[in-house]
Amino acid sequence: MASIAKFTRCLKPVQMLQVSIRTLTKIKDDDLQLEYLEGDKKGIAVCSFTRPKAKNALSKNLVVQFRKTLDLLKFEKSIAVLILRSGVPGVFCAGADLKERATMAESEVGPFVASARQLTVDLSDLPIPTIAAVDGAALGGGLELALSCDLRIAASVAKMGLVETRLAIIPGAGGTQRLTRIAGVSVAKELIFTARVIDGKQAASFGIVNHVVEQNEAGDAAFQRSLQLAQEIAPNGPVALRMAKLAINRGIEVDLTSGLAFEQAFYAQVIPTKDRMEGIRAFIEKRPPQYQGE
Repeated sequence: MASIAKFTRCLKPVQMLQVSIRTLTKIKDDDLQLEYLEGDKKGIAVCSFTRPKAKNALSKNLVVQFRKTLDLLKFEKSIAVLILRSGVPGVFCAGADLKERATMAESEVGPFVASARQLTVDLSDLPIPTIAAVDGAALGGGLELALSCDLRIAASVAKMGLVETRLAIIPGAGGTQRLTRIAGVSVAKELIFTARVIDGKQAASFGIVNHVVEQNEAGDAAFQRSLQLAQEIAPNGPVALRMAKLAINRGIEVDLTSGLAFEQAFYAQVIPTKDRMEGIRAFIEKRPPQYQGE
């Protein structure tokens, strides 16, 4: 409990979480694109992998660009939800770029894997809710990215697996830890030991994905379902969403008493916000709230 108390004292006031950016900056790279949706989808950001020839494999450049994207999104006050998807039909992310890996010196492999692992940490720690829309193959590092998101939607025909043991290595970007926490020890061991590839329906039965949908002609059924889910999330209080994510992420790793202390600490962060008062007024006046993220 002493560590929890220390953490509570070190919490920054909620105002420190809000960085005002007048103009949203978009990223467009050969390997990745970031878009901000408008209209009834306002508040939703979509990050798309766009490496068709490499099946969105994780190259040095893609890892660098994705980390830059996440750094940007940390401070985008008007963005409430991030959807991670593929701009390449039939594939989410095929994992590490093994052709590029083959050109690396042995001394380069460790630092690159460490960078990819940190990418999954950055994605997991992003303050806003994240959704992985898996419309195609998510293998190795690709599945590790999806596991780093808060929610996962998969097409029934999607293929997912941590296949590293086939290559005489192990998942190195958090797969051994996140799959275990999401699906349980026995399921994680079976899937990693066998390097088995499963479809969306099997992933749903293991609890690896939140929803599974039948693929459509456009090949983006998981993305469309992710948009619907994001539209349910985006109208809610921005600060509350961030505090809820922190409370869950911090609390799940500790005992219940410590977890409740985390919840109390993060609840205290929403009490002085203007959004909380707006939520109460909107409820009383029976109208949609107009949250400002402050």
